Amino acid sequence: MDTFALIVTIGVALGFTYTNGFHDSANAIATSVSTRALTPRAALAMAAVMNLAGAFLGQGVAKTVSEGLIATPQGSKGMGILFAALLGAIVWNLVTWYFGLPSSSSHALFGGMVGAALAGGTEVIWSGVLEKVVIPMFISPIVGLVAGYLVMVAIMWIFRKSNPSKAKRGFRIAQTVSAAAMALGHGLQDAQKTMGIVVMALVIADVENQGDAIPAWVKVACAVMLSLGTYAGGWRIMRTLGRKIIELDPPQGFAAETTGASIMFGSAFLFHAPISTTHVITSAIMGVGATKRVNAVRWGVAKNIVLGWFITMPAAGAVAALSYGVVYLVFG
Repeated sequence: MDTFALIVTIGVALGFTYTNGFHDSANAIATSVSTRALTPRAALAMAAVMNLAGAFLGQGVAKTVSEGLIATPQGSKGMGILFAALLGAIVWNLVTWYFGLPSSSSHALFGGMVGAALAGGTEVIWSGVLEKVVIPMFISPIVGLVAGYLVMVAIMWIFRKSNPSKAKRGFRIAQTVSAAAMALGHGLQDAQKTMGIVVMALVIADVENQGDAIPAWVKVACAVMLSLGTYAGGWRIMRTLGRKIIELDPPQGFAAETTGASIMFGSAFLFHAPISTTHVITSAIMGVGATKRVNAVRWGVAKNIVLGWFITMPAAGAVAALSYGVVYLVFG
């Protein structure tokens, strides 16, 4: 196997992780920044550290990505498929970041994998795509919406007799914990997705065998790149999540972050399902906002976000398929 092709593919995978970090940093900190619980730089530093820690909490999601979505392609053709899949995901991340649209980096990657695999003639494990990607893609936002609403209702009832200003100060402090939990869950979910791609590349290159444990250096490299990307910050998307959907106050921010973190930990540890942190936190914010009044949520903005969710996988898949065609024409 061409060592250069392996190095390039791993480098592009780490580049995707970096874009994932700055694209999705808003997921962890937008609510705490918008409620002024944390300053932007303090929030980013905290999120970067917790992303790094979260990457080492498990490897079930990585196994799903490396073994459960497409058959491991072989030879230089297989490396070209991985390269094209990553390129499709990176391009979509950059496009949606430019327009401030909180789309899913995870589904961009999965769409890229499926599109490149179809273009390269590699088997797509459709049952795995359905069970681990498509079904969670629909279920997790619904759970986030409903759970966010219920958590916020519970908070409103528990603190119904509290002094509002004192309660908000308390929740502003509590948000440092909920934002940290959200960032930890983000590291647990998203760093592992790139680990799965790197492991697949190592298997193609005969450096690792299918089913081997993830090498420590892969965990470190993916965790560090995700953290660096997170610290770079995604201010365009942060404005959309923190202010354009609804103006959040500290109790609402705490409810949304707690809901999102709980769903991410549950899906990773119980189902090994690589869910979208973007879908979860965005839907939780909508659910929390709806407790104030239904029209408090800017549903026009929410509609555009949801439409972006639906086109992410096919769009990234199309870019990946075109990228594979270019790679095939240039390198044969």
